[in-house]
Amino acid sequence: MKTKAMKILLFISILVTVSACEEATVNVDTINDDAKPLMSLDYRDFDRAASEMIQSMLGSGAMQKSGGGRYVVSTGRIINDTMQRIDTDQLMAKIEEELLNSGQVVMTSVVGDSSKAGAVDETVLKARQEIRDSGVSDEFEQDTLENVAGKGQLIAPELSISGKIFQRNLKYDKKRQQVEYYFQLKVTDIKTGLRFWQKETLIAKRGSNKSVAW
Repeated sequence: MKTKAMKILLFISILVTVSACEEATVNVDTINDDAKPLMSLDYRDFDRAASEMIQSMLGSGAMQKSGGGRYVVSTGRIINDTMQRIDTDQLMAKIEEELLNSGQVVMTSVVGDSSKAGAVDETVLKARQEIRDSGVSDEFEQDTLENVAGKGQLIAPELSISGKIFQRNLKYDKKRQQVEYYFQLKVTDIKTGLRFWQKETLIAKRGSNKSVAW
């Protein structure tokens, strides 16, 4: 019995020692994060890619509507062709935010890539249809009813943003590898099919062959 008890006490002691050696959780300073780079993509890479694309897009003048006013823009498909499970909303959320803040465009929540959580708000069309089909439309204040569910109210998009993220893994030398991530984005006029703007941003990383990039 003493031997069994001693083994249990030893096991508990080891657990306590291991727990004590674990590093404490800390908050990441996302503004001044000097942590070592990762071979895979992290939030700093998305911020950099989004910032470069926004600067190019707004600086090109492509989003300035001739004759004044603002373009109505939809978010199209952003293809993830990397080895990682990337939520492309992470890239587009920042780009859409900066576009809206620029005052040059407005984003539509009705038309876009339905597979993207942030591109289409299904409530918009669903609410309009439900109100029309409810049979109790006379219960609503008529001015608001017309504003919400009246036909001919939605504004069609004029421009569409689409793109792709893809990855290349290269052998640099016997001990190191190079991983290249290409962020591609383009803006297309929906009416004419003409491309107004496009940009490719490269983020390259070099590290040990033992590091994984997914």
